[in-house]
Amino acid sequence: MPVHAEQKILDFTPQQVFDLVADVRAYDQFLPWCVASRITREEEGGRVFYADLVIGHKMVRETFSSRVELDPSREIRVQYLSGPLRYLKNRWTFSPVGEGSDRCLVDFYVDFEFRNPIFRHIAGVFFHEAVKRMVHAFEARAHALYDLPGEKP
Repeated sequence: MPVHAEQKILDFTPQQVFDLVADVRAYDQFLPWCVASRITREEEGGRVFYADLVIGHKMVRETFSSRVELDPSREIRVQYLSGPLRYLKNRWTFSPVGEGSDRCLVDFYVDFEFRNPIFRHIAGVFFHEAVKRMVHAFEARAHALYDLPGEKP
């Protein structure tokens, strides 16, 4: 499968963006194709948790189970456990842009492959567009949560 790596500067603090991405329970409220999101188990005071995402479009629904590790140095790593994939590699890092800045450099990386050859073909065709829509959904969510009333994104 293709790999998608993207860096983007957002006008939010690294902590704000980290908190938004770490809030897996809210994904079904804003993430395209995510019809359900839940935490099934937490460890290490919530720093490690197990999550299920149900992704669907029209008649197709699949559940992905992952182990998510929240690193205090502002990194989120996702380890794929079960579902329709052969593998998934996913990492987010959040770095301040300049000293004392309220801006964040988000570094996003994802690589995965479906087991099913039909899904693999469909994903190959739409992979980059789908990932761009998902990254944009996180950015829009940040604006919805953190912009001051009357402020334009």
